[in-house]
Amino acid sequence: MKIAVFGTGSVGDTIASKLIALGHEVKMGSRTATNDKAVAWLKKSDEKKASIGTFADAAAFGEFIFNCTAGGVAVDVLTAAGASNLKGKVIIDISNPLDFSKGMPPTLSVSNTDSIGEQLQRAFPEAHIVKTLNTVNCDLMVNPGMLAGGDHTMFMAGNDAGAKNKARHMLVEGFGWKDILDLGDISMSRGTEMYLPLWLRMYGALQTPHFSIKVVR
Repeated sequence: MKIAVFGTGSVGDTIASKLIALGHEVKMGSRTATNDKAVAWLKKSDEKKASIGTFADAAAFGEFIFNCTAGGVAVDVLTAAGASNLKGKVIIDISNPLDFSKGMPPTLSVSNTDSIGEQLQRAFPEAHIVKTLNTVNCDLMVNPGMLAGGDHTMFMAGNDAGAKNKARHMLVEGFGWKDILDLGDISMSRGTEMYLPLWLRMYGALQTPHFSIKVVR
């Protein structure tokens, strides 16, 4: 499959590298076609499967999209990608509304009555936004088996059942997740985004980002 990955940070790099390892063709998108981090990722990747470009280049290329950018710029990123390039496509949104402008710990730029997932769906009604993977460290996103054999829970929210099924297939068959909990429509991404302040405090207490949640039922 041809897949676009928006973002050149640790999440984008990890997701894109895993997708390449799974045999997909991946174009990493950023604001410029020659972004230094994107170039570094390209150099270490399979040149037959990896490429880089602008957000619009990546969006036009991808049949399936991962948004791995910061929540505060997510709407701007998808705007740069172009609504016509996003139309009808599944977009896995991993972004979180963390605001570091006042230092640590960060606050949430959006919460309670809205979420980044909802903002993206409103701005791009012809795309299918699926909120998932945003509640764990990037290493766990693509390798849940590194903890408890993968027997922990990943949450998902989105308006389109078909899009969520495609996202679920990617998470289960591609990344190895065993337990996907569908929370409902895209408004349910408020809950997973508002979990991040607790996640950060657990990170501090545990001194490792490699932890997760198991919903026992």
